[in-house]
Amino acid sequence: MLPGQKKIGIIGGGQLCKMLIEASRPWNTHYIVLEDDENCPAWRLADKLIKGSLMSASAIQELVKEIDILTYEIEHINTEALLELEKAGATIIPSPRIIQIIQDKGRQKAFYLENNLPTSHFILTENLQDLTDFLLAHPQKKYVIKSRRGGYDGKGVFVFDPAKHTPVQIPFDEPCVVEDFIPFAKELSMISARDQKGNIATYLIIEMDFYPDANLVEYLFSPADIDAEMAVRAKELAEAAVQAFDGIGIFAVEMFLTLEGNLLINEIAPRPHNSGHHTIEACYTSQFEQLNRRLMGFPLGSVELLKPAAMINLLGDQRFQGRYKLENEDKLLAIEGLYIHLYNKSLSKPHRKLGHITLLADDVVQLKEKVRLAKELILFLPQ
Repeated sequence: MLPGQKKIGIIGGGQLCKMLIEASRPWNTHYIVLEDDENCPAWRLADKLIKGSLMSASAIQELVKEIDILTYEIEHINTEALLELEKAGATIIPSPRIIQIIQDKGRQKAFYLENNLPTSHFILTENLQDLTDFLLAHPQKKYVIKSRRGGYDGKGVFVFDPAKHTPVQIPFDEPCVVEDFIPFAKELSMISARDQKGNIATYLIIEMDFYPDANLVEYLFSPADIDAEMAVRAKELAEAAVQAFDGIGIFAVEMFLTLEGNLLINEIAPRPHNSGHHTIEACYTSQFEQLNRRLMGFPLGSVELLKPAAMINLLGDQRFQGRYKLENEDKLLAIEGLYIHLYNKSLSKPHRKLGHITLLADDVVQLKEKVRLAKELILFLPQ
């Protein structure tokens, strides 16, 4: 195919789109992006930006007319339009039938049960009254309540603790998934790529730590601090989930490792994922290059981890909103094996993802010390 100039369309122009285009720079690939914000993170890198809603069937059709292959960086898009285009012969990776399952958390949980994939016990509710009735009937239990549609980056999730909350404090009145709260030892993630022939390549397991008040990853380590047998079990579970979708692309499978030593699937994303950003520097093939390989029909790249790695999310300061600057860049970049990625977002908002830092080290002890040093230096200030 090289040195031809294949045209790839991307629905959504956020940081995942930006990093996908960056990963393609050694190749002769053109990208046309559909986004409603003309100042989105990817606008400087895209060959063309089509301004329009990600839900607009006409805007998606306009995009498809100019490209060879279509992908997306977010699930909240018009799947009905995409299914019609796929039926008419458009190449869309991953298939929109997968997004239809993923974008409804109720359907997603049902999919796990139908395919014998372990997950937490759940029920579905239709509205706040329905949810309130359920909670009042089970007054001693703690639950994780999730909006079935539209949640993203920690939004649409509420941990209900009857010792602290009443149903009137639940912030949404819509169809929800109500999951048993699982006391867990670790939150893990596996990134798996599947090609057109059904081959799968899975990156080394990732351990995540979350901001307790934002449901967002604060930092992660790879490899996770678990034994070899558990790592194998997690890999097998992730690959079984990806096989069940029978899709092409890259998938992030988030899991709980329970206190009893069981693995439960939490959620799956059919795209590059925040938990895989460290692969840009830490692996022979990043998750973004891996998706580009899927779009171009190239072989799966090596997923070998070159060194132990960590990633720290750079989130907007809770104390202000507006234009911003990252302080201490010189001190941060003086740390060996530290890489700063900024997402070209013009305004900071509390907990908004503005970038990430990757750190590499020869061993986990060195890595954790570098993470400690970096976290002390990270600071966003108003500009």
